[in-house]
Amino acid sequence: METRLFTRRPNMTYVECVDQKEHLRNLFIILVYVLAVLSLSIKNVYSPDMPSRLPIQDIFAGLVTSIGTAIRYWFHYTLVAFAWLGVVPLTACRIYKCLFTGSVSSLLTLPLDMLSTDNLLADCLQGCFVVTCTLCAFISLVWLREQIVHGGAPIWLDHAVPPFNAAGHHQNEAPAGGNGAENVAPDQPANPPAENAVVGENPDAQDDQAEEEEEENEEEDEAGGEDAADANNGAQDDMNWNALEWDRAAEELTWERMLGLDGSLVFLEHVFWVVSLNTLFILVFAFCPYHIGHFSLVGLGFEEHVQASHFEGLITTIVGYILLAITLIVCHGLATLVKFHRSRRLLGVCYIVVKVSLLVVVEIGVFPLICGWWLDICSLEMFDATLKDRELSFQSAPGTTMFLHWLVGMVYVFYFASFILLLREVLRPGVLWFLRNLNDPDFNPVQEMIHLPIYRHLRRFILSVIVFGSIVLLMLWLPIRIIKSLLPNFLPYNVMLYRDLHSYLLGDQEENENSANQQVNNNQHARNNNAIPVVGEGLHAAHQAILQQGGPVGFQPYRRPLNFPLRIFLLIVFMCITLLIASLICLTLPAFLFSVFAGRWLMSFWTGSAKIHELYTAACGLYVCWLTIRAVTVLVAWMPQGRRVIFQKVKEWSLMIMKTLIVAVLLAGVVPLLLGLLFELVIVAPLRVPLDQTPLFYPWQDWALGVLHAKIIAAITLMGPQWWLKTVIEQVYANGIRNIDLHYIIRKLAAPVISVLLLSLCVPYVIASGVVPLLGVTAEMQNLVHRRIYPFLLMVVVLMGILSFQVRQFKRLYEHIKNDKYLVGQRLVNYERKSGKQGTSSPPPQSSQE
Repeated sequence: METRLFTRRPNMTYVECVDQKEHLRNLFIILVYVLAVLSLSIKNVYSPDMPSRLPIQDIFAGLVTSIGTAIRYWFHYTLVAFAWLGVVPLTACRIYKCLFTGSVSSLLTLPLDMLSTDNLLADCLQGCFVVTCTLCAFISLVWLREQIVHGGAPIWLDHAVPPFNAAGHHQNEAPAGGNGAENVAPDQPANPPAENAVVGENPDAQDDQAEEEEEENEEEDEAGGEDAADANNGAQDDMNWNALEWDRAAEELTWERMLGLDGSLVFLEHVFWVVSLNTLFILVFAFCPYHIGHFSLVGLGFEEHVQASHFEGLITTIVGYILLAITLIVCHGLATLVKFHRSRRLLGVCYIVVKVSLLVVVEIGVFPLICGWWLDICSLEMFDATLKDRELSFQSAPGTTMFLHWLVGMVYVFYFASFILLLREVLRPGVLWFLRNLNDPDFNPVQEMIHLPIYRHLRRFILSVIVFGSIVLLMLWLPIRIIKSLLPNFLPYNVMLYRDLHSYLLGDQEENENSANQQVNNNQHARNNNAIPVVGEGLHAAHQAILQQGGPVGFQPYRRPLNFPLRIFLLIVFMCITLLIASLICLTLPAFLFSVFAGRWLMSFWTGSAKIHELYTAACGLYVCWLTIRAVTVLVAWMPQGRRVIFQKVKEWSLMIMKTLIVAVLLAGVVPLLLGLLFELVIVAPLRVPLDQTPLFYPWQDWALGVLHAKIIAAITLMGPQWWLKTVIEQVYANGIRNIDLHYIIRKLAAPVISVLLLSLCVPYVIASGVVPLLGVTAEMQNLVHRRIYPFLLMVVVLMGILSFQVRQFKRLYEHIKNDKYLVGQRLVNYERKSGKQGTSSPPPQSSQE
């Protein structure tokens, strides 16, 4: 049989024949070159006077140099860690406490407090939180500046129009993405912008033109009373000055250079600047607003009411920011009247910063919190709770209670927006014209916060609360009332999180405390079970949507039938009825037929008449119903294929289930049990049990601990370098359950791992129980060896690993010293496989050096 690399077809032309030969020739040349390269190796060329072994003094000198380098790096990185993890957060915490103590003596004793060693760890952790907050504030300011620069500043900031006038005449506002004539400024052309056009699309050109017109008007007004040259110089200075154009660092810094990881001491200057900026941010953004709000609340007599809210600091700071915003508005108006242009623009920028900050707090903090509390209040009857119970839970844990309500409100708002996004994909473009599209590229909530006046944001907030609250009433409170009327024995749900051993472990408490704890748990479960996806829209989108008076985005014409308003009204009514019925079905039928009742019936065989948490009963019923429905659907799908196919499928699935069970027993049962027992013998028992006591081992606890350790080891293995265990685990994961290879798993994974674990358990036990008694030692010594042999062998293994690592490091140091002192070049030689112990220190011929 003949094999040819080159074949010529009957219809092949001469050019094609030449090209094919040339291609084969190039492949042959490349193959020869690769083989030649693989047959070569690089060999070091040393000086002829190099001894066979390095002198001791050279090795000692190199070792001392390496140790000195290591000590220098250790000292430097220790200084870096001490500066960034110790000095910076500790300074931030101590300065923060000093400013908020409210006494002059704390300022005088601040240098001594900075050097105090009391509560170092707690102060460092608190200081890290303070530094994180100031860093986030700084990043937010920089980002807001970019939004103002690139998105365009409000018209009242560039023109001599105070913000309170802009609030009264909102036609002077120019929001990004705004549609319609209401957002067109009077000094702009009469033609309204096209649909979806952004008003002020080229803000730089408009700002320059507006400033030129403003300066011309100012020059005319001041021409009568001032010298023309002075007026022109002042106008030129005002035009060139911009409060938003901050100076940037001339030097490009990297993270390594800024943090000090490059080995230089430049980071000490950065530490000083971070401490200074952190102090400035604390003083400006926390100290001043807090004390402004504090003095105002004390003067108005609301101090006791604020203290009763358990959030005195937060509320006082927010009140301070509100008063600061009002003060900035008034000062901006006065600066406009007296024509202080620099001050006017700086005050306007400060007002924008405070305004956006307050709006973010309201939109992201207050609104979801209101939604969460309203959901909880509307679901009280579902869990047989009252407002008094919620008040007790709030007083016992105000921070946790408020956070959980905020979290539930955020989930509700998120599902609101998700449903509207799905609805837009189905409905005709233009139906939801009153709701802003989150996928619209022109939609920018931050730009709207910058441009739109406060009263419009307040109106949107009120309408959003009404819409969201109405939907909660429709889909939660009203269905619960109907269920209570039709099925009075079905509600409430039982949501007890502890029982049986509570009295033994914690003791009996007062009835009101038990009731408070019970209702706290009810509150948590109610939020977890009832934050269902309902209709609505996202936060900013809902605000923009309800009040958007411009044309729709992507409008499509439609045919207007007879009685169109009546049809729309009936559509909304039927939609509400549909939502009500769907909510009733979701709250009753699945829980009533398939989960709660089935779970209660199944759990009664085990617990009797005791009340069980509805989470367990519902989960048990759902699992049983799901398995039943799944089995029935599979059998129905297989029935048309015949009895033989069904038997074949049952055989395949049974074999797969048996293989899966065997693998689960080995990898999820035996391996975690051995791993947990080994951890118990090596770490836990020597630390917890004295020598004169006998340790007790609990297989279930050891197995659970082994499962945790096995997951951690598997995760570290998959993230680490490539070796045999990682390769096997990846192969098993790639095969999956349907293509499970039992022989491969047992031979490559289970058997090696179990063998290593069994050897680790059995070898020390055999030594302690079988070999040591033969040596004739005392009983105390036998007990000591039996109890300490596992950690002793662990130390031996760790020590051997450290010694092996040090030997490798010493070899590298030896080669490094030899190369530094005696290496003169390198050369290419034929590759030869190393055989035996071949000395590499003998000098090669001198003629081959490079």
